[in-house]
Amino acid sequence: MTSLMKVTFGEYIRALRNLNKLTLTQLAAKLDLDSANLSKIENGKRDFDQKRLPKLAKVFNLEIEELKKEFISDQIAKQIYECDCTKEMLVVAEEKAEYRRQLNNQYKKAKAI
Repeated sequence: MTSLMKVTFGEYIRALRNLNKLTLTQLAAKLDLDSANLSKIENGKRDFDQKRLPKLAKVFNLEIEELKKEFISDQIAKQIYECDCTKEMLVVAEEKAEYRRQLNNQYKKAKAI
């Protein structure tokens, strides 16, 4: 399943569950959750625990990197929404992310020496 882009991560999980014809209770059991919590996740009232991504990937036979992309992008989108970020703030944030990448690369190079 490719990215649904304009859905929350909870809605993404619901789509996967429905596509695979699993009940809320069945999927919850596979993820070591109770169905009430999974329902809250699917409805955006509770966040999915990132530590459960490998289990979710296994249940639906998905690449973990694809799931991480969906999860992290949803977390970022939630922060953007909750903070009412401007496009200017997002540009600055991307510049800071690039700076962190550069620092990390410099660290790796120095450590290799």
